[in-house]
Amino acid sequence: MDDGELLIRRFEQDRPRLRAVAYRMLGSLAEADDALQEAWLRAEAAGLAGVENPGGWLTTIVSRVCLNMLRSRDRRREDSPDDRPTEPGADDGSSGTDPEEEAMTADSVGVALLVVLDTLGPAERLAFVLHDLFAVPFEDIAPMLERTPAAVRQLASRARRRVRGGAPGPGTGAAGTDAPRRRQVVTAFLAATRGGDFEALVSLLHPDVVLHADRWVVPTPEPIVVAGGRAVAEGALAAMGRASFTGLALLDGAMGLVMAPAGRLRLVLAFEMTDGLIAAIEVVAAPERLAALEVGVPE
Repeated sequence: MDDGELLIRRFEQDRPRLRAVAYRMLGSLAEADDALQEAWLRAEAAGLAGVENPGGWLTTIVSRVCLNMLRSRDRRREDSPDDRPTEPGADDGSSGTDPEEEAMTADSVGVALLVVLDTLGPAERLAFVLHDLFAVPFEDIAPMLERTPAAVRQLASRARRRVRGGAPGPGTGAAGTDAPRRRQVVTAFLAATRGGDFEALVSLLHPDVVLHADRWVVPTPEPIVVAGGRAVAEGALAAMGRASFTGLALLDGAMGLVMAPAGRLRLVLAFEMTDGLIAAIEVVAAPERLAALEVGVPE
């Protein structure tokens, strides 16, 4: 078997792991597949001759491709800061991929994690993803970023603090002793919305629940207010298409929901509870309000 055949075999053997790395780096299956295609072209051009650790070498190539893509994405955002699709499927990075696969992958990785990763700079994101999620040593990451291992360690540490940001403390209320019940209710709310279970939704809502949605959510000229358990449940089911890209997250330390197609935050649902039931829901999609939120990843 010649080097070309060995490379093909090794690349296909490592493809699931390489795709997992690229997805966590980029937050989109379509972009991850693009990165793998570019990485393959680079690997094919270089060849395996003299490579002692093919798996690590391929990871390095994919990581460098992703780093370039992230830097290019950052430049595009600076040039066009309001270029943010509002609905899944509306140029959300999933073009050419199965939306169901995209949603399932986001769910398995954690939507909140993808949201927080999207707020990191390219170098921080690469350091955290490779070290904390794939156990790549700092010494191997340093050459990719042209920094010392100590500097890469600091990048990963800063990213880790962002990922854990908003973690509830040992006190009481939404961030303390009520947290387990709150998580249970929010999890059940998401499951019932995804499953179209109207009665399950109603059972989680206080009879006098009030939902407020800012004008960016629909959008509408004015904010939307819906009152009453059955009316709010009907509204939740009407928007159930959004639930496929939605997951649990800490919002300023309290359990809530984030919707993030392609890992990019679009809206959040913040909850207030009374007697273990949802008494108020605030749906936020205004960019300036989203930017002010501290999003964290639940344990």
